[in-house]
Parts: sequence; C-alpha cells; structure tokens
Amino acid sequence: MAAQRPEISAIVVCFNEEDNIGRCLASLSWCDEIVVVDAFSMDRTVEIARRHTDRVIQRRWTGYRDQKSFAHSQATKEWVFLVDSDEEVSPELKTEIDDALARAGAETDAFAVPRLVYYLGRWWRRGGWYPDYDIRIFRRERARWGGMDPHEKILVDGPVLRLRHPLLHYSYRDIADHWKRINRFTGISAAEQKAENRPWRMSDNTLRPLFRFFRSYVWKRGWLEGFPGFFLAATAAMYVFLKYAKLRELELKHGARGGETG
Repeated sequence: MAAQRPEISAIVVCFNEEDNIGRCLASLSWCDEIVVVDAFSMDRTVEIARRHTDRVIQRRWTGYRDQKSFAHSQATKEWVFLVDSDEEVSPELKTEIDDALARAGAETDAFAVPRLVYYLGRWWRRGGWYPDYDIRIFRRERARWGGMDPHEKILVDGPVLRLRHPLLHYSYRDIADHWKRINRFTGISAAEQKAENRPWRMSDNTLRPLFRFFRSYVWKRGWLEGFPGFFLAATAAMYVFLKYAKLRELELKHGARGGETG
C-alpha cells in the first residue's frame, strides 16, 4: 500500500492580481488548505480568491519577506507550499509533490522547485532564468525567513531535496510591465542595501552589469533565442545597473560616501 501524503497548506500573497489569481488557486485545489494574504487589492482579486478558499486575509503590505512570513504563520498543516500569484502548478508537479511528501523522511526539511518562465511568447529554458531552483515546500515548524527584499528566502537547517517538474511562471504581461517591475524592484533592493550599510563602488555600476549581460547572453545561451535573448540579457544588465545607481543616489542624498567616488 502506498504511503499517504501528509497534509499541506498552500500560501499565496497578492495585490491587484485579478488576471492571475484564479489560474494560480485553481492549480492548488488539491492542497488541504489555501491561505491567501491580500494587500487590499483594488481590483477583483479578493472576489476571485474567495471562490477558491475561505481563508482570505487582508493585510497592509509590509514588504515581501514580512508578508510571506505572515502568510507562513497563518498556515496550519505540517507542510507549507509557497506559490506566487502569477505562478501555476502543473498536474505533473502536483503528482511529483504528492509522491515526494509521501516518501519524505523525518530528516527532510524542504524541497526546492525549478521555475519555468513564459514571456515574449515562449518558455525560457535559456538566458539564465531556468531552472532557478527555490525552496517552496517546507515543514511549517522548521522554516524561517531571511534574505533582503525583493529577494527574500526560506531558511532551513535540514536537508533540501530538489524536484524535477517546474512551477509555471507567467512573469510579465508585456515589456512595459517588465520595465515597471525592474524600476520598482531595483528601488527596493537599493533601499535594503543602504539599510544594511553596504557601500557603493564604481565597479558595481561598470563590471557587474557587463558580467550579467555576458552570463545571460553568452554563458546561458540567450543568443540562441534571437532578439528576445538579446533583450533578456540587456534588461538583466540594466537591472543590475539601476540597483547600484539607486544605491549611489541614496548615499548622496544622505551625505554618505561609498568606497570609491564617482
């Protein structure tokens, strides 16, 4: 007789995601509990979410790490599955999760899941976006939160196993949406680095963007995707450039000096 899967809570944080939240939550219908933490959306996000779960909590946005940590605290099952509102769980991944949890030994604390991005009319297996392994499934009482916004992460002490099937990630609606998020995320990242007293250096704005472009376009074979691959590498480099340029701007605003002048 096959082992029974332990119970699992899905947690999703969201804000103004009416285009994605229904697809996301429908793909989580097999979970034993779905907890949605909404940051007072102004569209139909909450209405749609309530069609899929009665555990919809509205809470003022306090940052990616804190919001997801709060959602974690609201889960009640042995295992927790963190899914972003623009992601979807495929039937293949669902089956793999069921099997992995049923077989998980007492020493296993978490599972890392790859993500496959859909953008510019294609699934991105080149350019550096795949497999992008991230801990998404973890024992509720053995996990804690670390990292800096917008790159928060789950921390565990025990073994982390990798799953094979990816989460499907519908990342950006279009180029305008992509640029809007780059602008927002680089601002958040710069503020976090300033709060951590990380000094700006000229090399941050010269060498780091060049390396990021090379990594995406050459090393990760983005060039095989034609112009979209070039675009992806260029925007990755611009993300790095803006992040550190905004850090320098914050230093100048507050009268601080980085390790090098510029």
